[in-house]
Order: sequence, then C-alpha cells, then structure tokens
Amino acid sequence: MPPRGVKKGSKRDRQYEHIKASERKSGASLKRAEEIAARTVNKERARSGQTKTSSRVSTQDLSSGRRGGIRSGRPGPRGRTREQLYEEARRKGIKGRSKMNKAQLHAAVENTKR
Repeated sequence: MPPRGVKKGSKRDRQYEHIKASERKSGASLKRAEEIAARTVNKERARSGQTKTSSRVSTQDLSSGRRGGIRSGRPGPRGRTREQLYEEARRKGIKGRSKMNKAQLHAAVENTKR
C-alpha cells in the first residue's frame, strides 16, 4: 500500500510499486521492501514540493537515486550525513552543535541516546 497522499495510478504510485518490486527481487522481505519504497517516494514528494511539510534534510540532501550510488562502496565512515546529525542534535537540544564537526556531532547524539 503506497504512502498516504499518493493516489492510485499516479506517477508516485507507479514509482512505489517499481521500487517495492525491485527490492523484493533483490531479496528484501515484503515489509522491508514496502518501507524502503515508501521512504523513497515520500522523500521524492518532499523534494518536489508535493507535501505540506518537509525537513531540511529531505529537500537539501542528495536525491534518493543518486545517494545510493555515491555513498555505497566508498571508503571511510558511512551512515548519516553531518546535516542529518545536526538536525538530530537540534531536536535533542544539544548545545554548541553549530561548532561541531561530523565526528563530534555523532558522539554527542550517541551519548544522549544512552
């Protein structure tokens, strides 16, 4: 079932079904394939202005299609971008976050989880 706000037969519905089928073909469970497809479609909707609200990371980060190819297989630390870590630190109210680099933000965010 596509995410809320996606009409049956629309471009985003077809995109959702295509991504879900692709994930299933590569071995993901049905639940995981639906989650990946929904997240991808929601991000693309936010980037194109089809949603009422959208996070800064959703609109300014690399598109879903490019991100997988660029970030996969590259050496060095992976995971969330500095911007994503910064947004999480902002939500958690971590002081001094604007002066922190990616490693410091990661450590601060991880320390508040415990």
